[in-house]
Amino acid sequence: NNYHQFQPLFYQVAMAGLEPSSISFPLREIFQHMPNVHIRITKVNAVDTTKQSISTDLGEISYDYLVLGLGTDTNFFGMQNMIDKAIPMKSVSEAIYLRNRVLQNLEDALTTQDPLEREGLMNMVVVGGGPTGVEVSGTLAEMKKIILPKDYPELDFDLMKIYLFESSPEVLEVMSDQASVKGKEYLEKLGVIIRTGVRIVDFDGEYAYTNTEEKIRTNNVVWAAGVRANGIDGFSPEIFTRGNRIKVNEFNQVEGFQNIFALGDLALMTADSEFPNGHPQMAQPAIQQGKLLAQNFTKIINNQDPKPFKYKDLGSMATIGRHLAVVDLPFWKFQGTFAWYVWMFVHLMSILG
Repeated sequence: NNYHQFQPLFYQVAMAGLEPSSISFPLREIFQHMPNVHIRITKVNAVDTTKQSISTDLGEISYDYLVLGLGTDTNFFGMQNMIDKAIPMKSVSEAIYLRNRVLQNLEDALTTQDPLEREGLMNMVVVGGGPTGVEVSGTLAEMKKIILPKDYPELDFDLMKIYLFESSPEVLEVMSDQASVKGKEYLEKLGVIIRTGVRIVDFDGEYAYTNTEEKIRTNNVVWAAGVRANGIDGFSPEIFTRGNRIKVNEFNQVEGFQNIFALGDLALMTADSEFPNGHPQMAQPAIQQGKLLAQNFTKIINNQDPKPFKYKDLGSMATIGRHLAVVDLPFWKFQGTFAWYVWMFVHLMSILG
C-alpha cells in the first residue's frame, strides 16, 4: 500500500462509523518535505545478507543498513476453513469487506423466507477477547440496539445474537483485572453472549463449532484471535522464534548482524528484564524503537556507542461502546464514561491532520 493505516480504528470502519479515508494517510505526503527519503511500493521477496541486497519485484536493491518493520498478519493457527471463510481485521480493505458483508447480510435477511437462513445471516461470532474482539463485538451490539432497527424496521433484531469467544479465562486478559472485569460487565449489559475458556475450532460457512461441541448457526465469523509476524526469506531459521518473530538484541539488531535491524511486532527482544518474552505487539514499542533507532544511526555515523532500548509502557485502552471504555495507565486505572472521553481524545489527537 502507498498509505499508512491507523489500525486502532479498523473496527470503526468495519462498523460503518468512519470512512476509510479518515484512517489512511498517504506515505508520500508524510515524507514530501524530506528530499532524501525515496519510496518504492513493491513486494520484497528475500534478503541476500552476503551481497547486502534485497530482492524485490522491481529488481535488486542494495543497502548499507537494512531496517525490517514488516508487522504482523492474522494468525489462523493453520485452520484452513478459517483461512477460507472467516473475516480477519488486519487492514482497511478487510474492514471494508466486513462492513459490506454485514450490511448485505441484513439486506438478504429481509428477503429470505427461511428462518434458519435468516438466523445465520444475522448472527455474528467474534473470535478473540483482546481489544479488537471486544471493540468489534461491543460496536456490533450498539448497532443492533440503536442504529440497525431504524435502518431495517422490518427485521426483528431480538433474533440477532452476538457471540464473543475467548479461549483464556477472561476477556481483555492483556489488560488489568479491573479492565477485564468491567469490560465483561459492559459487554454483557450490551447483550453480547460471552464464552470464555472456549475455542472455536471449525467454521464451514454456515455453522461455527466449538471445542465443547457447541454448534452455532452463523454465516459470519470475525477472526481477531491472534497475530503472526510476517516472515521474509534469506535468514537462518534459528533467528525466528514463536509467532515467527525475529530475535534482536537491545539495539534492535537482528541476531548475527551488525547492519540489519528489526522493529515492532516483528522483533523479539528478550534483553529487557521486564519483558523476558518480548514486548507486547502494539504500536508503542514500535514507535519507541523507531525513534531510538533513528537516534542510534546518528551515533553510529559519529562513531559513538548506541543506546540500548528500554520500553516505557504508556498504558493501554479499549472502547466497548458509546460512553463505555477501559483505560490502564501506569499510575491510574479507570473505566466508564470518563475513560471513553480519554480514549476518544487520545485517538482523535492521533489521527488529526
